[in-house]
Parts: sequence; C-alpha cells; structure tokens
Amino acid sequence: MKGKLIIISSPSGGGKGTLIKEMLATIPDLGYSVSLTTRTPRFGEENGKHYHFVTREKFEEEVRTGGFLEYAEVHGNMYGTSLRQIEKVTESGKDIILEIDVQGAAAVLEKAPDAVSIFILPPSFETLRARLIARATEGDEDIEVRLRNSINEVRQYERFKYAVVNDELSFAARKLAAVILAERQLTDRQTAAISGILDSFVEAKHQTTGD
Repeated sequence: MKGKLIIISSPSGGGKGTLIKEMLATIPDLGYSVSLTTRTPRFGEENGKHYHFVTREKFEEEVRTGGFLEYAEVHGNMYGTSLRQIEKVTESGKDIILEIDVQGAAAVLEKAPDAVSIFILPPSFETLRARLIARATEGDEDIEVRLRNSINEVRQYERFKYAVVNDELSFAARKLAAVILAERQLTDRQTAAISGILDSFVEAKHQTTGD
C-alpha cells in the first residue's frame, strides 16, 4: 500500500520544524520531504538536510519541467516540493511529511485532498513574536513582515483536518505523533495485516472442528 502525504503547516515561527525533528525520532517508516528554496541558508542549516538551496534559475527550470508537486513565493523567496521525492517515498509504502507554508499546503490539498493535514498553532501572537526574535535568523523588518502575515495565516487552520497547539515542545510533539499514529490505525490502511489475522482464525476453526 502506498504511503500517505502528511502536510504540516504553520505561520513562520510556529515551531513546525522543531516539532517535526522531535517527532521523527519516535515514529518508524516516516520520510521527510526536503524542499527546494531560493533563500540563503540560516545559521546551522545544511544543504540537502534542511533544504536544497538553489539559485532562482535552477528553481525556474524545475518549474518549467514539472518537477514540483507545489511551489510558491513566500516572504520574497521561492519554495517548492519535489514531486519525484514524494513519489519515491510513498511508492515504497512509507508516509512522508511535507513541512510547508500555508500557501503551499493549500496547493497540495487541491491536488491530494486525502492527505493528512495538520496545522501548528502558537499559543498566542506574543509567543510567536518572542520565538521569531529569539531564533535571530531574520532582521527586524523581516520579522515584522512575518508577524503581519501570521495574522491571516492562523485563520487558515480551518482548512486542516487537525490542529496542534505548540505550547510545550515535548507535549506538542507527542500530540503530533498521536495524530500520525491514529491515522495509521484506520481500517482501510490495515487491510493486508487484518486479512492475515482473519486467516489465522479461519485456520484455527478448521483445526478445532476438523472441517
């Protein structure tokens, strides 16, 4: 069975990246989509691990050749999700996380409405502001742009199937993991396993009744 797309989105500074990193260590068979972006790396970010950092020319070439499941311009930079990477992971049977902005999430949900969609909410506007300032990866002007955009972005939570409030890291990571694990318990995702279990009961019946 093919794996599922798991869309995780939030306003900038909502903490989705930190939550995903915390959760990935606890759930097996879970891939992570490394997006392409034209922005410059932040301190500590590694090419190919956090993002594939590319030139705008390379990004536009991928657009022309249909290489993206979705792409968008966010805060003046381009971001895109590799279609080839998604197909490779899901065809192997693994679920894959798409860590994307609200705009990108909307585009993916139009193409894949059965994706598992999760919105990460900060506990308050002031908490979001404090987190953006604390991470010290943008200047004051960029922070103000992200905060202004967040006012509209948080209202998009209604488009998502699940909402997780990122109040305390370890607790929020457990809530996020619980959503993914619950989705895997859906009966239509366990057809093969359940069929094997039922066969064992049929075999046991034959052995006890002699049929």
